[in-house]
Amino acid sequence: MKTSSPTVMKQKKDKTESSGISPGALSALLSIIILGGAAITAAAAVISLYKGPYPAYTRHLLTTMEEGSLQYSLARLFYSEEKLKALRDPQPSPSQQEESAPADKDIIEILDVKGTTFEGKLMIVHDPSRVFVACNPQMDSGAAGYSVEQYIEQNDAIAGINAGGFEDVGGNGNGGTAYGIVIHDGKLISGELDEYTPVIGINYANQLIVGDMSAQQALDYDIRDAVTFGPVFIRNWEVVFESGRHPGLNPRTVIGQREDGAFLLLVLDGRQPSSFGSTYQDIIEIMQQYGALNAANLDGGNSSVMVYDGEILNSTVSIKGDRRVPTAFIVK
Repeated sequence: MKTSSPTVMKQKKDKTESSGISPGALSALLSIIILGGAAITAAAAVISLYKGPYPAYTRHLLTTMEEGSLQYSLARLFYSEEKLKALRDPQPSPSQQEESAPADKDIIEILDVKGTTFEGKLMIVHDPSRVFVACNPQMDSGAAGYSVEQYIEQNDAIAGINAGGFEDVGGNGNGGTAYGIVIHDGKLISGELDEYTPVIGINYANQLIVGDMSAQQALDYDIRDAVTFGPVFIRNWEVVFESGRHPGLNPRTVIGQREDGAFLLLVLDGRQPSSFGSTYQDIIEIMQQYGALNAANLDGGNSSVMVYDGEILNSTVSIKGDRRVPTAFIVK
């Protein structure tokens, strides 16, 4: 028994070794698994870039890549050459062409606007006499302002956008206290006569007046409705904005006017996967594309909203939707 016991134990040991995985094979298997995982991760990343949940980033990537680059080659895995060129160089739709016949004054056009990092809506109001400023009737009393939808309803209007700024500490302002001055129906209802601010107003000839002035000067210029915000982008076709100022990508609300009198009401979404927001330069280019004689920035961010026929047309940032604001540009 002493001679057989070691033999049996050795046989069991040999059997165990013959059924195991050699260190070399195990290392190769692990390498395959790691490389496979890396390949899957890389593929997922590429798909996310070109077909993922962030359309704004995808648009930016497609329009800024160089033709013939690795990025361009990867994009061709997801888009045909024709589609890729169309995405990189979008052409305005027929309704956006300046060559079209003059529109009926009663018509309100609503167009989709898209850029590399933003999307939004442009409302063209062909009859300038239809645009007014609606405001909180209890301005600066501490009483809350109204939503743009409410201003539209109260004034028997059809459309509107948010207008001037207001005190909004921590993003919790109730739209009760306006920033700067507010003129309504030719009367100063908020601010002081000698207060010098960026003024965005409409005179009795239904012309958009933009620039830095006092409330008294605004009244002297026969401005019937006005709010305070800025900056002013275009005045008499000239870009007056300081190009060195870059506030980043944000939701925007803008008002402009063409030489034929048509008002351009623009709202661009931001802080969302489908639209990161726009820069001031983006706005200037849009206003120039649509022939703005004058144009200026209105309150943006969480307040940016466009309403038409009882419906909010843009994607608001605020979880509350249409916020309470002190003023709105409305279309009757």
